[in-house]
Amino acid sequence: MSLSTITRTAAALGCLVAAAAAFAESPPPQGVVRLTSNTSLEVTRDVLSIAFGTNREGADAATVQTQLKQALDAALAEAKKVAKPGQLDVQTGAFSLSPRYTSKGVVSGWQGSTELIVEGRDMQAIGQLSSRITTLTINRVGYAISRELREKTEGEITAQAIANFRAKAGEVTKQFGYGSYTIREVDVNANSGDMPQPRMMRQAAPSAMSASDISLPVEAGKGQVSVNVSGTVQMLK
Repeated sequence: MSLSTITRTAAALGCLVAAAAAFAESPPPQGVVRLTSNTSLEVTRDVLSIAFGTNREGADAATVQTQLKQALDAALAEAKKVAKPGQLDVQTGAFSLSPRYTSKGVVSGWQGSTELIVEGRDMQAIGQLSSRITTLTINRVGYAISRELREKTEGEITAQAIANFRAKAGEVTKQFGYGSYTIREVDVNANSGDMPQPRMMRQAAPSAMSASDISLPVEAGKGQVSVNVSGTVQMLK
């Protein structure tokens, strides 16, 4: 290594040491406080989701698979008659087919399940559809807040959340005996506190009651949308 290279390296190390020492000697900022403000609004959940499903068992895998496909195809055909994008969407769900074993590890038969999921904002149409799907039963029912409603609600309360943060910063500044403040850093986060709990259900056999009797009653309930503003402010004399 040449002398000039050693000299440059030593100079660079010296600068780093000096910068680290200056940083270590710098006093922590004074008059800085961290604040958080949360604003929430309850809204009615506007999306209904129903999972229909069925199980089949048999000695032959192909037979079980065919039975599941027939049940799913019939339900899918009925659902597609009333499907509307965003209002009533239809999609196939989980499908499984697996062997059953005896205690000796020998295959004794096959079992499988299939699922159809219907969801959307037209709750009345979805509830009525539940009475016309006869090859599958209702496994789960859940409610949620749609993306459109969540974004609209977030837009409505964001300004309020920011105003609350600024008011809180002003009040805290005054209580500490300072005259004013400036914002050092701030984060604005929106989230949906809506955690709908799916209900497990079993639809009664169609032969036991009329179609109008087994239309699913719907009651969405409320969910919560929140906007959180957090950050630090520098209080000034």
